[in-house]
Amino acid sequence: MTLEGGCYCGAVRYVAEGDPVMKAQCHCRECQYVTGGAPNYFMMMPTEGFRYVKGSPKTFSRTDLENPVTREFCAECGTHIVTRPPGMPLLVLKVGTLDDPTQFGGPRMAIYAVDKQPFHLVPEGVPTFERLPG
Repeated sequence: MTLEGGCYCGAVRYVAEGDPVMKAQCHCRECQYVTGGAPNYFMMMPTEGFRYVKGSPKTFSRTDLENPVTREFCAECGTHIVTRPPGMPLLVLKVGTLDDPTQFGGPRMAIYAVDKQPFHLVPEGVPTFERLPG
């Protein structure tokens, strides 16, 4: 599968190749900050198949955490593009940045429901986990 996308203003563009390892929606509090309050829709993709083809993102990692993720976003418009968990050969690609978001096809699970807000909706039949599945 080949996915193409970028930020809202067009300053940063990417290509992601490979098969998604996970398609989900995350309700964790951290994702709520990034999305403005909604769950975060994402595809976990192989890092080796991802590359920026235009521009370079700004990165951010919290310094107060032992193993923080690195968030990559457009420095111009602020669009959050990917999250890189430490020590994993995978990255979290944000569905909203895809040129064709229909390639997502919908979440296969909802994670971190422990932080889910009453106004967050999970599609009927989608397995829900308090944190990560075992």
